[in-house]
Amino acid sequence: MNTNDQRPAVSVAHIVLQTDRMEASAEFMRTIGMRPIFDGPKISVYELRGGTHLILMQDDNVTAGDAAFDLMVDDLHEMHQRLTSQGLTPSPIEPRPEIDHETFTVHEPAGHVITFFSSHVSSKPV
Repeated sequence: MNTNDQRPAVSVAHIVLQTDRMEASAEFMRTIGMRPIFDGPKISVYELRGGTHLILMQDDNVTAGDAAFDLMVDDLHEMHQRLTSQGLTPSPIEPRPEIDHETFTVHEPAGHVITFFSSHVSSKPV
């Protein structure tokens, strides 16, 4: 370990989302700004900031609901506008003063609800 590195020692490696609509879910992930690493018919991998990978897994029996993760972006209003301009229907932006955030949700093609939060990273390297 580099002793001059001020970043936290750990990060989230992988998050998983099942989908019964692989191509549409993969396109959604690219639309919201994830970097494609591998696209396949049963498994696709997308990279997020910080090196976390989203693993999309084909599952013909998806139960739609809240995703097991949420996302954070630097400019929540720009992301909301971007998703709206691309034909998606994000919920209105709402303040969450108790946690010093703003937030909105959007449905991805398999029906999962993904919550977007305004950024709250520290001033230290992450």
